[in-house]
Amino acid sequence: MRTRHILALCFPCALFVIQPGAWAQDPNPTPTPAPKEKRVPIPRETVSRPMTEREKKKNEEKLRKELETPYKKWLEEDVVWIISDEERKSFKQLQTDEERQQFIENFWLRRDPTPDTEENEFKEEHYRRMAYADERFASGIPGWKTDRGRIYIVYGPPDEIDAHSSGGTYDRPIEEGGGTTSTFPFEKWRYRYLEGIGTDVNLEFVDTTMTGEYHLTMDPSEKDALTYVPGAGLTMYEQMGLACKADRFTRTDGTHLGTGSMPLPASMNQFTRLEQYTNLQKPPAMKFKDLEALVSSSIKYNILPLKLRTDFIPVTESSVLTAITVQFDRKDLQFKDKEGLSTANIELEGHLSSISRRPMGSFSQELTIPLPTEMIQKGAQGAEIYQHTLYLAPGKYRLQVIAKDTVGGNVAKEERALEVPRLDEDRLTSSSLILADILEKVDTKNIGNGPFIIGGSKVRPQMSATFSHDGNMGIYIQLYNFEPDETTKKPNGTIRYEVTKAGSNEDVIDYTEEVATLIGPKNPGSAAQMAIEKLLPLKSLEPGQYTLKLTVTDTKRNQTLAPTEPFTVN
Repeated sequence: MRTRHILALCFPCALFVIQPGAWAQDPNPTPTPAPKEKRVPIPRETVSRPMTEREKKKNEEKLRKELETPYKKWLEEDVVWIISDEERKSFKQLQTDEERQQFIENFWLRRDPTPDTEENEFKEEHYRRMAYADERFASGIPGWKTDRGRIYIVYGPPDEIDAHSSGGTYDRPIEEGGGTTSTFPFEKWRYRYLEGIGTDVNLEFVDTTMTGEYHLTMDPSEKDALTYVPGAGLTMYEQMGLACKADRFTRTDGTHLGTGSMPLPASMNQFTRLEQYTNLQKPPAMKFKDLEALVSSSIKYNILPLKLRTDFIPVTESSVLTAITVQFDRKDLQFKDKEGLSTANIELEGHLSSISRRPMGSFSQELTIPLPTEMIQKGAQGAEIYQHTLYLAPGKYRLQVIAKDTVGGNVAKEERALEVPRLDEDRLTSSSLILADILEKVDTKNIGNGPFIIGGSKVRPQMSATFSHDGNMGIYIQLYNFEPDETTKKPNGTIRYEVTKAGSNEDVIDYTEEVATLIGPKNPGSAAQMAIEKLLPLKSLEPGQYTLKLTVTDTKRNQTLAPTEPFTVN
């Protein structure tokens, strides 16, 4: 973990307030020659050398391909029969494993019949069917690849099965022409209803190769093993002279039925069979709507207004300090008077989950706001602010905050996505840019502890970004991964501060300083990490709306960051 350093910087013109083996040979050999010995090479000590950038990239590419393997298997095996074309296309466009994992979580959630529980019954049943298909329908290829396996995985077990695993003698139903013949092994599956297919769905699988590999057929006569044997296995119509066996091979409906000119039932119409076969190739329709439609809800009465803000301070590559700040205006709260003391009470809860709503933690707090009854009108002009901090791995999350005014009964519900940034050691990076109404050093015992504490400073964000004309505006940001100078080891870059008034392209403040000058005995820091703290007096600014822009440049790498924040001066 890197050490966080705080630098106090100063702008000119008093705009800112400073914060503090060779082989030996015998020269006299004996007359008798010694037997010749086999020399064993002396192992040389290897000295490790650092990998070149090309070798690093090659290893990273190799690792990336290795990591793609499970996701490729997931796409081409696990969900090949149930994923939609749109989902498949979207998945192939993803660039990182993090995005793929989030897609997979979301994929299962959209099919979860009970998204509010940790169990996903659809996912569990899907993998049960996969295992059953592999065990029951394998025939030289995995069971999930077979037609029977696919139908079973997508639609589940049929309501009825008529199995003829050995083939043999078979009495045809009248709609197939009647009569007796001999068949290949086949199975008939019947479903009373399949969504998107219809009612009384009959499917037939035939093993014409006698190898155990049954395939789905549209031709009810394909199971007839005597079709190509002259005079054998005649249908009832052919025996009665109402049809000729040779006519089977001139039919135009895609079958070899021996029914002559007799009409077929509607269920065996060639277009009906083709439509059914086509629909069976499609992934099943999702029974449950998209994630947002499932879980979103709105409160349209008894609303308690709140302000919610999140800030991110990277600590390591795998850990980011995430500050969740909530503010309530006292004028929106109900106070209860008791013996000259008016009190408001808020029950606050926060729930953190993955993007697919897998629970990942929660916090709760009861806020009590006491005010002397005689000062209730003046005191109600202020605000109550609360902050909860936690450490998260880089990635996408969902945050839901629920608050209730227990006196007035009003409720607040706020939900938003959190995208926790990743600290890339090869690129110039920054934390959130925070405009604070309180920015000050804390006692040694409070470093790193309590709300609004970042390292050794108290940084309380101004939730509305509105500051008084006669006050100061705190500016806080952390910067990471400047390319150090080879000689001084200090960062080589600049920071430009610009304040622009809304509606004008002119800078009210424009100041640039060298990053290297910010590091010294009194201001410890490094190219790897530094914190910028400033207090900007606002007396020189007229009331109005402004934008603060920081342009941070790494000169050696030619990389630039430009975080901005709007603010208002009353």
